[in-house]
Amino acid sequence: MDKAAAVLASAARGNSKVAIFGDYDVDGAASSALLADWFGAVGLKATVYIPDRIDEGYGPNVEAMTELARSHDLIICVDCGTLSHEPIEAAVAAGAKVIVADHHIAGEALPVCDAVVNPNRHDDDSGMGALCAAGVVFLLLIAANRLRRAAGEATPDLIGMLDIVALATVADVAQLSGLNRALVRQGLKVMAGRERPGLRALADVAGVNSQPNAFHLGYLIGPRVNAGGRIGKADLGARLLSTRSEEEAEGLAHELDRLNAERRQIEADILELAIEQAESRPVDGPLVWAAEDGWHPGVVGIIAARLKEKFNRPAVVIGIDKGQGKGSARSVNGVDLGSAIAALARENLIEKGGGHKMAAGLSVAADRIEPAMERLAELLSKYMNIISAPRTLRIDGALSAAAATPELVEMVETAGPFGAGAPAPRFVIADARIAFGKRVGDDHFRATLEDASGARLDAIAFRVMSGPLGVALSESRGRLHIAGRLEIDDWGGRRKAKLHIEDAAVAE
Repeated sequence: MDKAAAVLASAARGNSKVAIFGDYDVDGAASSALLADWFGAVGLKATVYIPDRIDEGYGPNVEAMTELARSHDLIICVDCGTLSHEPIEAAVAAGAKVIVADHHIAGEALPVCDAVVNPNRHDDDSGMGALCAAGVVFLLLIAANRLRRAAGEATPDLIGMLDIVALATVADVAQLSGLNRALVRQGLKVMAGRERPGLRALADVAGVNSQPNAFHLGYLIGPRVNAGGRIGKADLGARLLSTRSEEEAEGLAHELDRLNAERRQIEADILELAIEQAESRPVDGPLVWAAEDGWHPGVVGIIAARLKEKFNRPAVVIGIDKGQGKGSARSVNGVDLGSAIAALARENLIEKGGGHKMAAGLSVAADRIEPAMERLAELLSKYMNIISAPRTLRIDGALSAAAATPELVEMVETAGPFGAGAPAPRFVIADARIAFGKRVGDDHFRATLEDASGARLDAIAFRVMSGPLGVALSESRGRLHIAGRLEIDDWGGRRKAKLHIEDAAVAE
């Protein structure tokens, strides 16, 4: 950290030409925008380079890094670079300084460059391994500001940047405890001020018309920022988060919203096929996976997450093009999938791969997919006691429908933010019947619940109609205990509480 901060402070002081090489997801876009903001505040316009997911793949590559090094004094790799030995070596050989600010699990050797700032290095004992890359970059900027202050130089306002740190932390599913919790809590306050044109425009197109919370970041804003890197132009997200132009922000927000709708359609087309393929193999082992020619590499991560949810197993989904597979993996709590995939790379079963405990990526030759997945299942078999443990749903309390009010939801929210590692309270509406229910969209169920007292509560269950919960809700003629999390529904200008249904049990 000290080395990297000194290089940043020196670059700002020396009017250096700076390039930022970022990943194409929300975390990479936010990390890139943070650095662009900071350098802009000290009078430097940094070049932001986001690789194309399909043409270049994840992380630095030799051609791009060499080209950047020829025209820049400093390259900062964010949310990538920890395993990119050859591309970073090429950039250093071409005369550029290189810094890595990342959070992905490191290998035994680190790239040879000016500094690798990563709490998941093997020699790091900071205890900050849960930070996303934007969190790492934010701490780096604090260190750089400290050096500027000591030198009597003006320091950019970092508090105003916490909105995109919060966005990245939630969208990257980082644990909301410790420092992450503080960053998100304060970042949501900054975001409520709507000062950043890109976030303001994106919130408007996403229909976020209330106080922003972690749900909005993870399910409404985050996916739209991601859509550019998944199926559109890779740099759209970073441009949106860093622009100060109202007109550009509005145009980018609408383009990302359109791409997100397109992404959802592509995802729906592939998901059904992926489920069929996964079910053609035993699904009671430690891993489910699917691979196919033509599957868009921009949505395989989302499909992997859907398979993980459906089967409660670590999942890998791979899209194949011209004999080459690019895949994404998602894990369940307690299973370190990133380390297992990194082991496949060390054993030469895949060309490259890695990530963190809950998510990872990989590149693999098509004819090596089967043996690689067999070996991955072997590596994950040590977690079978965790994977095969009975699924439980922990309940925080029971409510009558009349007690589920907007005031209660607001009171609960003061204990937030809620997300990974800090779930929102889960309540049960006991002994209720479905007074009204209908299927909405492709796979959702909307209902009005009525409890024994006759009080009613609106509710919705997402992506359930193809499973047993959807059947139970839609065909129920008796009483159910219905569990879920409360949220505020502002639709139509009427502010009321709504239950996001997660499960149900027959009331005895």
